[in-house]
Amino acid sequence: MAIDDLTVGYVAHLARIELQPKELERLSRQLQGILDFIDKLKCADIRGVNPTSHVLAVHNIFRDDTAGLSLPAEDVLENAPQRQGDFYAVPKVIE
Repeated sequence: MAIDDLTVGYVAHLARIELQPKELERLSRQLQGILDFIDKLKCADIRGVNPTSHVLAVHNIFRDDTAGLSLPAEDVLENAPQRQGDFYAVPKVIE
């Protein structure tokens, strides 16, 4: 797949990102390099290679889920910009 300045400009417009012509050119080259590398990876023979989720073995260490004491509301709300009783006060975002 070829990436050109027009495609990158279109995607930047959709993302509401303003790019200067030099940035657009550089980003187009970088994205094309990424896609070229992915094409090389597609050519790799991976028959007989087991799928992995991590390069290194991962072992989960679980602890008992036990109830503990919570922080007092005063300590939690100490640095709150606005508060209403024992709660954070936030601006209304739905009209």
